[in-house]
Amino acid sequence: MAKPNTNRLDREIRRTERKLEAVRKEEMWPLTGQERRAVMRALAGGSYKVARGKSGSRAERKLETLWQSVMTRLTAELTALQTERQRVVNEAAAAKAAKKSSGWW
Repeated sequence: MAKPNTNRLDREIRRTERKLEAVRKEEMWPLTGQERRAVMRALAGGSYKVARGKSGSRAERKLETLWQSVMTRLTAELTALQTERQRVVNEAAAAKAAKKSSGWW
């Protein structure tokens, strides 16, 4: 039996790792539309407060929690993909072992 076909899962794992690294650098491209809007709202609100001479610490906290939630979401996606890949590999190994044990020798 051939190796299990995990190309699609490997590609998704690499893509999710790239997204996670981009979020650590606080880049916007891996965010969903809702997350992008929330970031823009927090930035706009914080800049408005600062422009009026007030503290923008609440907006900074909001941004920080938003980035953390995005990292949590991507980490969960990555874990799910890695678990699925391991399941596929284990199934292939079990099938190979069953095929081997059912032979003549």
